[in-house]
Amino acid sequence: MSRVTVMRSIQAQSDDVWRLLTDLTVQTHAILGRVALTRGEFGPGAAWREVRSQPDGSALIEEFVVIEAEPPHRLVLASPGTEVDYRVTWTLRPARCGGERNTVVTVTQEATPAGARGRIVAFLLGGLAARAVAGALRRDLAELAAAARTDTVALR
Repeated sequence: MSRVTVMRSIQAQSDDVWRLLTDLTVQTHAILGRVALTRGEFGPGAAWREVRSQPDGSALIEEFVVIEAEPPHRLVLASPGTEVDYRVTWTLRPARCGGERNTVVTVTQEATPAGARGRIVAFLLGGLAARAVAGALRRDLAELAAAARTDTVALR
């Protein structure tokens, strides 16, 4: 299993960041390329699909299912893959910076190879894949921070 963790401080309160992460009906999900696959309240079993742009210009489609949701502190998602199964954990921690109420967001992705072929690929490409994942998670956090700035301005 490989694990990649990235962290970022976002200039918004934890409740606002949580809402952006979990409300599959808000406009920011269209901006972030998310499409809900389930209806009803957000919680275990809720699912969505994301279309992500890759550095080479190609698109990657991923599906996520909520495993655990502890508002507004922790969100655990599963994303089954062909050769690798992923688990992504978002942790939100309130913080103050210069009198501002911020949220420190930590995202950890764990990848577990599925089958012999997945283990071989993970062994051969592990370091390269970890760097690519870290870059993708940093982009996710940057998009979330931008959505939080836009959302915070709209709420004022």
